[in-house]
Amino acid sequence: MTSTAHRAVGQPIGRIEGPAKVSGEATYAAEYPVKDVVYAWVVQSPVARGTLKSVGTADGTLAVLWHGNAPAIEKVDDPELAVLQSDRIGYRGQAIALVVATTLEAARRAAQVISLEIDEEPHDALLTADHPGRYTPETVNPAFPPVSRKGDFDAAYAAAPVTVDVRYETPALHNNPMEPHATIALWEGDDLVLYDSNQHPPGVAATLGEVFGLPAERVHVIAEHVGGGFGSKGTARPNAVLAAMAAKVVGRPVKLALPRQAMFSMVGYRTPTLQRIRLGAERDGTLTAIGHEAVEQSSRIFEFAEQTTVVTRHMYAAANRYTGHELVRLDMPTPRWMRAPGEAPGMVGLECAMDELAEQLGLDPIELRIRNEPAAEPESGVPFSSRHYVACLREGAERFGWAGREHKPRLRREGNWLIGTGMAGATYPAMVQPSVARVRITPDGSAEVAIGASDIGTGARTILTQIAADELDLPVERVRVRLGDSTLPKASVAGGSSGSASWGWAVTGACRELRRSGKDEAVFDSTDLVKKQETDGKHAYGAHFAEVRVDADTGEVRVTRLFGMYAAGRILNPRTARSQFIGAMTMGMGMALHEEGVLDPATGDWVNHDLAEYHIPVHADIESVEAAWLDERDDDLNPMGSKGIGEIGIVGSPAAIVNAVWHATGIRVRDLPVRLDKLLTAGL
Repeated sequence: MTSTAHRAVGQPIGRIEGPAKVSGEATYAAEYPVKDVVYAWVVQSPVARGTLKSVGTADGTLAVLWHGNAPAIEKVDDPELAVLQSDRIGYRGQAIALVVATTLEAARRAAQVISLEIDEEPHDALLTADHPGRYTPETVNPAFPPVSRKGDFDAAYAAAPVTVDVRYETPALHNNPMEPHATIALWEGDDLVLYDSNQHPPGVAATLGEVFGLPAERVHVIAEHVGGGFGSKGTARPNAVLAAMAAKVVGRPVKLALPRQAMFSMVGYRTPTLQRIRLGAERDGTLTAIGHEAVEQSSRIFEFAEQTTVVTRHMYAAANRYTGHELVRLDMPTPRWMRAPGEAPGMVGLECAMDELAEQLGLDPIELRIRNEPAAEPESGVPFSSRHYVACLREGAERFGWAGREHKPRLRREGNWLIGTGMAGATYPAMVQPSVARVRITPDGSAEVAIGASDIGTGARTILTQIAADELDLPVERVRVRLGDSTLPKASVAGGSSGSASWGWAVTGACRELRRSGKDEAVFDSTDLVKKQETDGKHAYGAHFAEVRVDADTGEVRVTRLFGMYAAGRILNPRTARSQFIGAMTMGMGMALHEEGVLDPATGDWVNHDLAEYHIPVHADIESVEAAWLDERDDDLNPMGSKGIGEIGIVGSPAAIVNAVWHATGIRVRDLPVRLDKLLTAGL
């Protein structure tokens, strides 16, 4: 039993690495001091489809690599990693050559002027709902069935006295972590060392080992500090393969940092979605039919199908249900994970449609959701491990000041500003993945915790320190956590809001084993215990509330207040938790009002591929954003009773803002983002 004096979990302890980061002492991937390092710059395809015939040479370079001279690498599951292995061009921005020089400036200049001979071919880059190439994939991310059915949706929908049939669209969205993807690669004999910005050092080591025909233990990946990832760094990316290939060719360490523009094509993005939501209900608001369909895109190189409608399988009770996904393969980059993949765009469609149903019924949106609260998983019937969604709705409404809200839109005005409020639900699966941790007691009585996890800015170091301190009955100052290194005990990916739950379980187990054995060192592997868990019925929940004001003349939208109320298990550190919640809510604001990959179908390129034109929220956009949570603990999930919190803040928050815009203006914008021109052309 941990003494009260040393109780650390639940305390708002500041990030342990915070001083190193703000003082500039923290070292990121491209900053490691490596002797004799040279620089690489990627040559990206200027066309969306075609055949690369030849690549010219360039003065002042150490090497110019392309498929005509690049070393052969092994075949891996992800074809995007087969860089410089084929003459085929699959999308604009694809890496088709690599220039290596002794200075960054020389490499960049050579890449700009190098000659390319390309046979360009007609391409198809535009996603449409009636695209002839639509098909149903075998699974959607990560392994969900693409279609689910229960009851007779068509008959129930046709018979429902009140129906909603609406289409919502979300655009392509782009991961833009503060630290771009970057790698320093060097070979020590036949062993590969990578300083790489990623969310999973052991996974990247295993993948690069496959690429170069090496066992994972001969690839050493260091990612001690990572400047954000949001999913885009969850797996090995082409920059790591290119840097390692170049280092092998030139016989020197190679540094490769992608420029911001390359982040829009080479590392993944959130697929655009075309969603159709159909709701059938009794006149009292009881749902009888729920249908949610999505059409989305992937590349011709690699199939990635986002799980857009899966979230609808878990939210509301209805006897008759249908969800489905269709995919179109285009001459475009491959979509990948982006914070809350599937859930974030899917809840835009579902929660806005629920708001439209409430409007038809003349029913408060919160009351509509409460009337359709399920007693168990709506499709599988599996009991929930814990579900406090209704409590989030009620407590959040009270704190936000929802009572007395006018149901009809466009009734509040302050000068030229139209004022509205909106809300939406939130959920995210509570996942745990197998991990291994080692704990040892040092000669001075302190503890060292080692786990090959990646802290991508979430506060993982701090939380694991708190967990170990409590389990070992030590003050946090006497615990040191080592992570960000593939040679440490194998950890799961920092993704899916599963990091703290997965790694914390392993650390807890190692600490308890150390105390039980009385030895100075213990290792714990959670694999067997995790595999025994039922995965269905485990979710975090939340409710988002937004107040907006819209200028009646210009259509400018400002979010006055954004509030999230969560039920996310035991909160391990209130300080880092709040940071995660409000950070994701801010991303949700960006999704609702700002972010949009603007496609030029003629070139197959995002025309706004930098942060000057791809708009994200800035400090001036954030007037009031706050988060709170219920006192919840779910011991069925892991020894800490915690749930993931990194993604639920972006699930539902865009819909709350979109619904608030309707309440302010009477205008439903169903294609995100809500821009002023859309409001003005709709008759604001």
